[in-house]
Amino acid sequence: MSERVAEVERNTSETQIRVVVALDGNGTRALNLGLPFFEHMLDQVARHGLIDLDIEARGDLEIDAHHTVEDVGIALGQAIAEAVGDKRGIRRYGHAYVPLDEALSRVVVDFSGRPGLEYHVSYPRARIGDFDVDLIHEFFQGFCNHGLVSVHVDCLRGRNAHHIAETVFKAFGRALRMALERDSRMAGTIPSTKGAL
Repeated sequence: MSERVAEVERNTSETQIRVVVALDGNGTRALNLGLPFFEHMLDQVARHGLIDLDIEARGDLEIDAHHTVEDVGIALGQAIAEAVGDKRGIRRYGHAYVPLDEALSRVVVDFSGRPGLEYHVSYPRARIGDFDVDLIHEFFQGFCNHGLVSVHVDCLRGRNAHHIAETVFKAFGRALRMALERDSRMAGTIPSTKGAL
């Protein structure tokens, strides 16, 4: 069984990002981004997706967190795309519903080779601590565009902004886990009638 591991570096005038992923991991993570709430959300992706994540990011946080969050999404999308390869033998589709107290979110992913994001999440306030909730959309947009993945994110209900965000990231991790799992019945084949993804 080949290892599905990748490392990506993204260096711009605004950020320096390094992402290492292991798709067949156990959820271990080393996260150093200078953004504690965002690290907490990525921790959910690793833990619930059983993806090992090692992410280091230095960005222009003196301006705001936008470039760092977006570029982490870009680099994570690139790393997962590289690690999964030609997608031979994977389930391709994944979905999850995750509750946290009053909040409930659903995430559906398709490793289609086509980027697409439908993001329908409303937050009762603009910030969680000092983290701007608008940046969550930017993370997913960067991920989809550079991972060539279709992702649908829906918060079905919720009143607490932290709970809403956490259900989104937990569901994202669970949906990734399902989509990236090897399916023994698909062994050696690409899950598309086109024969390529």
